[in-house]
Amino acid sequence: MTDTNPKTWDIFCRVVDNYGDIGVCWRLARQLANEHSLIVRLWVDEIAALQQIWPDTTLSVAQNIAGVQVCIWDDDAETGSFATGSFATDYVADVVIEAFACHLPDTYLAKMKLCARQPHWFNLEYLSAEPWVEGCHQLTSMHPQNGLKKTYFFPGFSAKTGGLLRERNLLIDRDDFILTEKKNSFFQTLGITGLEKNTLVISLFSYENIAITSLMKTWSLAQTPIVVIVPVGRALTSINTGLNLCLREGEQYTLGALNVRIIPFLTQTDYDKLLWSCDINFVRGEDSFVRAQWAAKPFIWNIYPQDDAVHLVKLKAFLDKHTATAEYKLANAISQLWINWNTAEDCSDAWNLLANLNAEWRKQNQDWSNSLRLLPELAGNLVDFCQKAL
Repeated sequence: MTDTNPKTWDIFCRVVDNYGDIGVCWRLARQLANEHSLIVRLWVDEIAALQQIWPDTTLSVAQNIAGVQVCIWDDDAETGSFATGSFATDYVADVVIEAFACHLPDTYLAKMKLCARQPHWFNLEYLSAEPWVEGCHQLTSMHPQNGLKKTYFFPGFSAKTGGLLRERNLLIDRDDFILTEKKNSFFQTLGITGLEKNTLVISLFSYENIAITSLMKTWSLAQTPIVVIVPVGRALTSINTGLNLCLREGEQYTLGALNVRIIPFLTQTDYDKLLWSCDINFVRGEDSFVRAQWAAKPFIWNIYPQDDAVHLVKLKAFLDKHTATAEYKLANAISQLWINWNTAEDCSDAWNLLANLNAEWRKQNQDWSNSLRLLPELAGNLVDFCQKAL
């Protein structure tokens, strides 16, 4: 990059969906810093959420982690004090990203107004497959009070959107992991051993969902062994409630063909490996949803619930795109399981229907992932947009 290109980037993140928001922002921040050699500050209001997915994080007000300057965005930010220490806001970045419409602090906006050259200001929107996204991507609006221009950047599943986050070596690392059978040693680090050759291994990362009980009972009646790996979190709450258990980290439970293993909450790096290692992945929110697609394995998405069931419109929009090239029987089976799962209905029949199409389901997800890899990715698209604007 030349000296005229934007070098400093600020990303502002408020944690709403536990790990979805911070997960996306943290991956973006690391990729911009490590692959594009940019100076990146990540402002986050819940540092504990970042600590969960990246344990090197401390509770310090400001720190440098994995090449990224991380600052706590606390309540004082609205009145002028963002953070103290070496990363205090003594400058406005060349590029400013408010993630998921989190709204920049008034004090920072005032600093932006005083800049000789206005920073590139992005509202990085939530991921959606809805058709209107393509028409709104890269549209701009003017701030009514200060006249600053903001660009709306939509992640998405076509070349007419901002694309998906995908690190430069992600798919190379994935293929190396799978081809060299590293999953067995990875499972051992999680305390998972003794898997029979024909065992179906499922990862389960979801919100609270009473439909989990119907799945557990169905899995217990399977003809072959099923191991369900559950990171500590909200899904475990539903398992314990539905089966009247009190499982904790490191414990397991067996019922018929089903064996449930409770593992610690994983770092982003290890969570990718978990997705690559399992045969089927249940994911939630936005970050794990995207990573499941790069894993190229069958997956079921638990979308973040919204008022008036708006989330189900988004769910259907993705299903329509995701299954567009699948045969009708497979497309219908995928849709039925996803809808039942997201409306907390009994999933037994839908699961059995899709399980009988397992080979076709695997192939469909491989083809889908391969089609996505042909598109430009999100971090690179943001950088390119800023360069072209100059």
